[in-house]
This record gives sequence, C-alpha cells and structure tokens, in this order.
Amino acid sequence: MPLVSLKKLKKSYGDRLLFDIEKLQIEDSDRIGLVGTNGSGKTTLFRLIKGLEEPDEGVIERQTTVELLPQLKDAIGPKSGGEVTADYIVQALNKRPKLLLADEPTTHLDIRHIDWVEKSFKQFNGAFLVVSHDRTFLDQVCTTIWELDGETVTVYPGNYTAYKREKEHQNQHQQTEYEKYTNKLRQLTQAKERKARQAVNATKRKAKVGDSEYNLKGSAPYFQKKSKKLQQVQKAMDSRIEQLEKVDKPKEQEGITIELPDMEKIARRFVIRAKDSSGGFPEKTLWTKSTFSLKGGEKVALMGANGSGKTTLIHKLLNGDDAIQVSPALKIGYFSQDLSTLEASESILENIKLDAVQSETLIRIILAQLQFRGDDVYKPVSVLSGGERVKVALAKLIAGDYNMLILDEPTNFLDIQAVEALEGLLAGYPGSILFVSHDRSFVNRTATKLWVIEDQNIQEFEGTLDIWEKARQKQPSVCSTEEELMRLENKTAEVLGSLSLAFSEEKDREFKDLLQKKKELQE
Repeated sequence: MPLVSLKKLKKSYGDRLLFDIEKLQIEDSDRIGLVGTNGSGKTTLFRLIKGLEEPDEGVIERQTTVELLPQLKDAIGPKSGGEVTADYIVQALNKRPKLLLADEPTTHLDIRHIDWVEKSFKQFNGAFLVVSHDRTFLDQVCTTIWELDGETVTVYPGNYTAYKREKEHQNQHQQTEYEKYTNKLRQLTQAKERKARQAVNATKRKAKVGDSEYNLKGSAPYFQKKSKKLQQVQKAMDSRIEQLEKVDKPKEQEGITIELPDMEKIARRFVIRAKDSSGGFPEKTLWTKSTFSLKGGEKVALMGANGSGKTTLIHKLLNGDDAIQVSPALKIGYFSQDLSTLEASESILENIKLDAVQSETLIRIILAQLQFRGDDVYKPVSVLSGGERVKVALAKLIAGDYNMLILDEPTNFLDIQAVEALEGLLAGYPGSILFVSHDRSFVNRTATKLWVIEDQNIQEFEGTLDIWEKARQKQPSVCSTEEELMRLENKTAEVLGSLSLAFSEEKDREFKDLLQKKKELQE
C-alpha cells in the first residue's frame, strides 16, 4: 500500500493554477528528488502532503506519519545557519518517520557536512521526497526524479544525471520532429504557391493558340477548367497545412560574447598575489602565513569549512591588505547575499542598465538565459522573489563595468535551471572569477583552480574539485570532530528512544557511554 497517494489534485493561488495532478504515489523506501523552477510550487506541494494546506480539489491519502524538514529554519540561539540546519536534520532523522519531506537540507552546510547528510539519507530506513539545488546530492541519494513543470509532475526513473540524460534525449527528439514539421510545411507552402501561380496563368489569354488545340478543346473553356482544378488542389493543400500537427521548436540558449574593460592588460597575468598572508582575530587564528595567486581570466573556487575564514579573505581582497597585492587594472564586482546593489523601485532591465557596459541586446540575452523573457524585464525588483533577485544581481555584475567577479555563495536560493544557466554565463565570461560555493557540481563545472582553507593554511590546487577529492582519497581519512559529534547525537537519541519504551541495563550503560564520549569530544 502506498504511503501517500495524490489523486486529481488541484491547487491555485489567485488566478494562477499551480498543480493539476491526476495521480501520484509515494511508496515505501522511495528516494525521490523534486525539481522545478523557483515559484513552481515545490514547497506548496510539501505543505499539501504534510497536511499544512488543503488542496482546492482532489484528495491526499496518507497511510503513515509525515515529517517535514523546512527550508526556512528558525534560529537557535547563537548557532550559525549550518549548525541550525544540522540540528534540524538530526532531530528529523531521530524521529524515524516512514516518510521524510526535506526542503533544501544542505543549505548553509559546507562540503564536509553535506557528505554527512548524504550518508544519513543513504542510511535512512524510510521513504523521502527531497528538494535540493545540489545536483551531486540528488545523484548520490535519489533513485527517482519528479519534475514539476507546466502544472503537472512527470516521473523519471534514476538519479538527476539520468533525468538530465532523458531530458536531452527528449530535446533531441523534439528538434528532429520540429525539423520534419518545418520541412513538410515548407514543401506544402511552396507547392501551394506554385499551384496558385499556375491557376492565375491558366486564366490569362494566350497570345497564340494552335488551330488543332482550339478546335479540339476551345481555348477559354479549357484554361478556365484547368484554373479551377488548380484552385481545388490549392485548397486541398491549405487543408493539409491546417491538419499538420504543429511541433514547437525546442528552447535554445543564445550564445554570448562579452567584452570587458582593460582585459588586454590583465589576461593571463598575475592580478592577485599574496605572500605570507595571515588572517584571524585576537582570539582566533584562521590561517597562518600562506602564499597564493590568481591570473587574469582564471576561475577560482574558494573553499573551506564554515568559519574557516573565507569571508575574511574576501574582505581583505576588497578592502586591501599589506600582504596581498591587487593589480590596479582590476575592476572588481562583488556579489553578496544582502543584494544591496539593487534598486527595488526600478525594473529588472533598468537595474542592469544602470552600470552596464554591455549593449541592451546582450543584457536581454543574459536575462533570457536566467529565465527573464519578454515583458518580464519590466517588472520592478520589489515584486520579485528572493531567488529572482539573486538572478538580477548576478546579471547586473556580468553586464557591468568589471573585469573580475567575486561571488559569495551565488547559487543559494537559485533553482537548478538557474544554476545551470549561471554556469553557462560564467563559462563565457572572459574575466577573472573568485567564488565561494558548497555546490559541488557548480564548483566542478566552473572552477579550474582551488584555494582551500584547511588546517589554518591556504593551499592552492591547480585542477577541478573532482581531481582534488581523488587526490585526498589517497590520503588516510580522518573523521572530523563535528561529524563524530553528529553521529553520537544520532546514536544517543536512538538509545534514549529505546529506553523510553523499555528499560534495560545494557541500553542504560550504552546511553551513559555515549554521553561520556560526547562530553570528551566537546571538551
């Protein structure tokens, strides 16, 4: 019996229909990733399944308890966003629900803790439905993908990579069918036009008609009859054109060529050099004397655990530091989560044109790739969602008077389609890029060099994240204190749950041992 069944489900907000789902089921042990653009209704679908909202039409049958891990999590004292997320995940998993709804469970987590979440989801005994913009995470934990698009949900077997492969196959098939359709339409249209010309010519008076032809048929009646037949053929072709099943052209991204100021002065030359750079506070050392560099046109990912000093290093680059030399030819554009570069009362297009050095045509192409098409560009920023504002801020930087971008977590709050579009835009960006991101797929597709803050040191690595991780796997693995604490937290809650049902001396001893180990680690 399915854990949850959705039947003839409809849900609207105002005059906008979010869902029109005929039938969906979640079975025991399902591992489902839910994907869709920002605003498509993923969070609303979660709330409906949980029972926090009611559908306009249809029924939702629940045969089990449902636990919801929300995207927006309440702050817990002085804890960081990553610590709050980890606490929520531990609490949700320890309840051992048969069905877990997880809305962006990796938000604010660094890569090490995302690995821990992956392991936890793989070991989870129940079913789960998860929303995440982390494609690597979806590949690791999901065996089915639900795509929410066009008011319905389409089910794809396999992980995210399998889903993308099938979408590409569908796109290629649609392109083939579109070409067949346009070729047939062109043939019929040309044939129709040819018959139309023949019909007109057939009614014209002939300058010379031979006696035999005139005597046998009669000139005017013959050609009038011929014209009528041609017109009938023309109408038949009109009917065939109308009966052709129209095939839409697949959506394609237009290529872009971006020209940046002073690139000839910085291309492939050192634009940032740090020698014996150190960072920290009186009470804490973030990194000791380190040497690293960046050349014009390089794309570098700045990586490290939460609290390791990534933001501190960015502030040193922006505000100046004696140990870091920055080329005077650099024009740095900075993306931060506060989105302070946007004017809420202005339209999307006006916001970007304000500091742009690119043409309006190129600006519109950039916006179209980020899913702002047609009249969308005239919307005021004030009416946009958080994810949409992030896209506008990024477009503003890409089109702006800069030759280097520093991006602090640019993929937060973006849907997967927008992240993939951003990857394409940054791939075609000729300037330097330094960015912070915990999205492993994004790092792999964008960065060709890493700055890694680890063990109070900044290490340079020439290569992608995949190559770096393979190199690390050859070294002895060391379990972090945080990871071990999370494991102990899970186990402690599990033993405590057993004790609450039935006391046993063995479980009691195990519980005390776990508490002692936690205390030792915390100290």
